[in-house]
Amino acid sequence: MSQKPQMPTQINIELPPEQAEGVYANLAIISHSPAEFVLDFARMLPGLPKAKVYSRVVMAPQHAKSLLRALEENIRKYEQQNGEIKLIPSPQQSKMFGFQSDTPDEK
Repeated sequence: MSQKPQMPTQINIELPPEQAEGVYANLAIISHSPAEFVLDFARMLPGLPKAKVYSRVVMAPQHAKSLLRALEENIRKYEQQNGEIKLIPSPQQSKMFGFQSDTPDEK
């Protein structure tokens, strides 16, 4: 007997009005344990000494890797339509503002 390939299940997503507006973040801190990844999205404003976390997302490692792949695919599509996204060239600026991991950079 052969099995028919399963069709993807459609997922209905509810977006409450209080979430639909979204949260602006210009800083993300990513940490992990063997069981989960934690993504803290924060906003750092010039002249203020500390950033405030506005959203925290906790996910399984498999979901984090799926998110990485989905982001890579969407960035590729975006750049095909709109041109390359330029990153801030200065390492000091990118450490102060932007998205970073709590793990040391690999050299």
